[in-house]
Amino acid sequence: MGDREMGMSPFETFELPKEYLDAAFEALKHALEVRGVKRGTNETTKAVERGKAKLVYIAMDVNPPEIVAHLPLLCKERGVPFIFVPSKEELGKSAGLDVPAASVAIIEPGEGERLIKEIVEYLKKNGYF
Repeated sequence: MGDREMGMSPFETFELPKEYLDAAFEALKHALEVRGVKRGTNETTKAVERGKAKLVYIAMDVNPPEIVAHLPLLCKERGVPFIFVPSKEELGKSAGLDVPAASVAIIEPGEGERLIKEIVEYLKKNGYF
C-alpha cells in the first residue's frame, strides 16, 4: 500500500501540545474580532506571499493533501510561522465558517498578539520555525 492509500501526508507534519493548540485557537478567535483572518488555501497562500500572514494554520486531514502541501515550504521560505491542526472541520468553525477550512492565516492578531508570540517562541525552541 502506498503512502496516499494509508492517508499519510506528502509532507512532514508536527503536533503542537494541547496548551499551544488551545492558545492558537484562542488567538484565532481574537483575530476574528478584528477581521484579521484569511480563510481557505488560496487566501492563505496570498497572505503568505504578500508578507501579511502572522501565523498560518494547516489542517492535517485535508484530502487530497496536495491542496495544502505547498504551504509549509512557502511559509519556511517567507519566514512565516505555521502550525498543523488536527481537523479541517474544527479549523473552519474556529475561523467563523460553516464549512471546513484546509488552511487559515492570521493577518491581524488583535488581542491575540501575545498568544501568537508564545506559539512562535515554542516553534523556534523546538526547531519548527
